[in-house]
Amino acid sequence: MAQPDTARPSVLVIGCGALARELLDVVAMNALSNIRVECLPAILHNRPEKIPAAVRSRLEAAGDYDRVYVAYGDCGTGGMLDRVLDEFGVERLPGAHCYQFYSGIETFDAMHDEEPATFYLTDYLTRHFDRLVWQGLGLDRHPELLGDYFGNYERVVYLAQTDDPLLTAAARASANRIGLRFERRLVGYGEMGPELVKIGARA
Repeated sequence: MAQPDTARPSVLVIGCGALARELLDVVAMNALSNIRVECLPAILHNRPEKIPAAVRSRLEAAGDYDRVYVAYGDCGTGGMLDRVLDEFGVERLPGAHCYQFYSGIETFDAMHDEEPATFYLTDYLTRHFDRLVWQGLGLDRHPELLGDYFGNYERVVYLAQTDDPLLTAAARASANRIGLRFERRLVGYGEMGPELVKIGARA
């Protein structure tokens, strides 16, 4: 009798490119060999209205998997992403955005209540601040728009996935660059790890 192909990943995780390193780390650390991770471009963060169509296209091309899961929050799509996922019967990470599932929804809500005028950074956004934020918002060409974008913010909170002094220094420099006070909270991978372990076990 032929043995089942246990080497074939049975779960496809379609993720945001801003989470790629963390998703792969969680899969490796937990030996989730039945999970395959594929990520869409992180620059979609700057055009959230394009996320639902991009996810739809990847879902349509998903192929032969026992289970497909989407590693996005709502990410500013105003519920449009959830409508796409409902069509395919696919779940996603809990929360409105990655800041919530890194820090935990209740913790994030408490931070937001404490100071709603907060701009958040993660490890990924800190590494790519110039490309995604400074250049992505056109501040490299029009620095006079800095006040328009960040004038109503009071602070930057760096939700750190790793305890890296160089990244902390870079996050602090980014906060200084946009003229906001800086705070750092080491949150790790938050709810991402337990969620992926659960998804892998259910396949």
